[in-house]
Amino acid sequence: MLLIACPWCGPRDETEFRCGGEAHIARPKDPDALDDAAWADYLFMRRNPKGRHRERWVHAAGCRRWFNVERDTVSHVITAVYPMGKPPPGEGG
Repeated sequence: MLLIACPWCGPRDETEFRCGGEAHIARPKDPDALDDAAWADYLFMRRNPKGRHRERWVHAAGCRRWFNVERDTVSHVITAVYPMGKPPPGEGG
């Protein structure tokens, strides 16, 4: 069981949260200009790394706010939690 530190509510059990997939996926600037293959790539193709990965999570059973989590996909160790719109820790911005 993961213990996830919501940036607003503090540490809570993972059952209160829902994963929203890979973080930091930029929406196409001109979606109408994309062909079907490019649009499908944007919608469905995601990294599936072994190791460090950044994901979007929502505190569904709490404050209902979205935030980002940096988690190791092998050990499930969470190395960072940070609000949406903020750069990952150590990357400035």
